[in-house]
Amino acid sequence: MTREQILDLYFLEARGKLIELAAFLDRVDRAPGRDDFRLTALRDALRLLGGNQPDRAKNVLTAFSDPTAEPIPAATTKSACGAWPGAAAGGG
Repeated sequence: MTREQILDLYFLEARGKLIELAAFLDRVDRAPGRDDFRLTALRDALRLLGGNQPDRAKNVLTAFSDPTAEPIPAATTKSACGAWPGAAAGGG
């Protein structure tokens, strides 16, 4: 497909997702409380979208991923949270 064809097919969907993300960040910013590792990971991932670097999807996924190679001895939660809490939370 050409660039124009891709834009024709997917631009409105991508635009909608971007607006939805902006609304989410507005809600988070208005809410009381402190940031946690999920918001930090999200903001780090957003910085990766700003340029024309190759492999943006891979780099964004990596920004949320646990970089350690050793498995933890036991799960600390009942479900995934979508971002790596880091060494501060006992993640390695």
